[in-house]
Amino acid sequence: MNGRMSESVNESVNESVNENMNECMCESTDESMNKIMRFGSGGIEVVMDCKTSLFTIKAANHTWRQEESFSPCLILRVGLRLCFRCADVIRHAHYKSGVGKGIVSYYEWKDAAYPGVGNEKAARNETAEHLDFSLETVVWLEYASQALHFELIPGKGELSFQKILWPGYFTFEKNSADAYTVMPVLQGLLIPNTWENEVKALPFDGQFCSAGAYMPWFGQVEAGGGYIAICETPWDAGYYIDHPAGGPHTHVGTYFLPSLGTLSYRRSLRYVFLENCDYNDLCKVYRRYAIETGLLTTLSEKAARNPLVDDLIGAAVVHKGIKKHVSPDSQFYDREHPEKNDAVIPFHARSAEILRYHQMGVKKLYLHLDGWGAPGYDNQHPDYLPACPEAGGWEGLKELSDTLHNCGYLFGLHDQYRDYYMDAATYDREFALHAADGTVFEMARWAGGRQNYLCATQAPYYVKRNFEEVLKHGIRLQASYLDVFTCNEPDECAHPCHRMTRKECLEYRSACFSYLWSKGILPSSEECGDWAMRQLVFCHYGPYDFMLQKPGTPRRGVPVPLFNLVYHDYMILPWLMDRQPDEEDYMLYALLNGGAPYLDRDGAYPDTDGAFDSEAKRKLAEEIARCAVVSGLQERVAKCEMLRHEFPDGDYDRQRTIFADGTTVTVDFRTGEYEMKEV
Repeated sequence: MNGRMSESVNESVNESVNENMNECMCESTDESMNKIMRFGSGGIEVVMDCKTSLFTIKAANHTWRQEESFSPCLILRVGLRLCFRCADVIRHAHYKSGVGKGIVSYYEWKDAAYPGVGNEKAARNETAEHLDFSLETVVWLEYASQALHFELIPGKGELSFQKILWPGYFTFEKNSADAYTVMPVLQGLLIPNTWENEVKALPFDGQFCSAGAYMPWFGQVEAGGGYIAICETPWDAGYYIDHPAGGPHTHVGTYFLPSLGTLSYRRSLRYVFLENCDYNDLCKVYRRYAIETGLLTTLSEKAARNPLVDDLIGAAVVHKGIKKHVSPDSQFYDREHPEKNDAVIPFHARSAEILRYHQMGVKKLYLHLDGWGAPGYDNQHPDYLPACPEAGGWEGLKELSDTLHNCGYLFGLHDQYRDYYMDAATYDREFALHAADGTVFEMARWAGGRQNYLCATQAPYYVKRNFEEVLKHGIRLQASYLDVFTCNEPDECAHPCHRMTRKECLEYRSACFSYLWSKGILPSSEECGDWAMRQLVFCHYGPYDFMLQKPGTPRRGVPVPLFNLVYHDYMILPWLMDRQPDEEDYMLYALLNGGAPYLDRDGAYPDTDGAFDSEAKRKLAEEIARCAVVSGLQERVAKCEMLRHEFPDGDYDRQRTIFADGTTVTVDFRTGEYEMKEV
């Protein structure tokens, strides 16, 4: 797997937000803009300050105020912004339909004299001859659900921008650990307002539909009340956070990206406010939303479609490789020890390992095989065939698949359809992702060296071409792994022959999973993007954020299973089983989450994706025994909803999960003890 090119941070977003912290100096000449407007229904009252375009919401016995120093705006580029409150034309009016009511606001920027100063004035001066742009916002309360909707609607004209910061974030400054923010960073993160470590950077800039946000929502809770903000159009959106070391506040908000350079379509956020709640309740709100919007297909439904799902439940995962080749222009090339850049393990050696697992009593096993193609791991994709000749070729790969079949085990291959290597046989720069200005991204980080990104419009064709060839050679595949699709953010491409939005990118990735289903192959990918939950059966892992950092790295917050509280009975998640010296035993997290265990896992790259040299190694018999405990629990609860996660007595080192069948798992990370109870 190679999803994490490098951990992107949202410094640009935070810089923009910090810039907004300076109060806008513009003064409206319209006295009507100094008034407030309000609407409400069912115990919720919404108040808008027409001068600042900021809102205060009174709901569930709480008051949520958007930060006064925040100014909703379009970021044109660093240092240049257009504030909503500084538009040339601003109109607000009450809005009502058959399903709700609210306020509609109109903002227009024209070539007329500009009333602003500072960055706003600079933006106007540099764009004046082109500036004729408008947008609308509609903030409305839905009668049926009492959800508060924030909608951003394109108007006339087109304007090149980097992102839009709207709506404003809530002031959240209670100096207490009982006030906390929850964010779907990987498996899930809880940040108390008093958390000792600064949190500003998020993986992939916090972009939704990536490892930075397995699910497109965030929430905050204080004194028993809280809210969840759900992005209903997540493909071109993300979130940011500002939590200083020790608090006392945490600010979290949303940004929207252009789609192929423009605003182009309506963007929507849904806020739901709750009383006497915690993060479990927020997760259940999102679960209901996911069910209502058709995001979900349960494991039971997937098993009815392909019974191999039941064979995978309870299987120990073995992750092994065949061929390693590191190109001299790769960042991982070892120049001091060049002999370490190449290695080949024969297919028959892996067959012998499989037989050993069988002889030692492993009942269910899934082999994830890396580096099985001729070029070696992470090389020359998408032209990866034939099977590695030095390891035994097609005959050797078939013999390995037959061995797994005879042992009653499952087999899957690692493959890649995003990284587009320049030395691939059919490489053509014209099919790489093209930015709007015609540039093509290039890097040389992974083992294969120089690469672009393949436009996802092409991926389904390559998947079909390659898998048809694999199956033609009699390779028995029960599952397979398409790398990075559910880890990396969606792409967009401006090439005129294969233009693609980010939303369309996810549809093309989904088409690749659909092809695997059509061949009776269970699809998997790197992580847990909920946009793919209708099709994915399992993934490489869905870890907590800290598990992918070097041991001892300051944590961003407290790990909580937000994803599993929503999706536990919809997807099989393998868990790392490492125990770092003087660190927690990760087996306890596997039990807590009712997941699958990794029996053996060879990391492809040193100190990357949770593979660290400091891991404490155990004897194989001990590992098998530990995995049997985890597998046994998973077979019992895999198709059960995770009802609740909690910290008994408020102690973060003691955690408990409760499943729908009544099973309760309690773990103590200080002592390494665990307890499983059945009703």
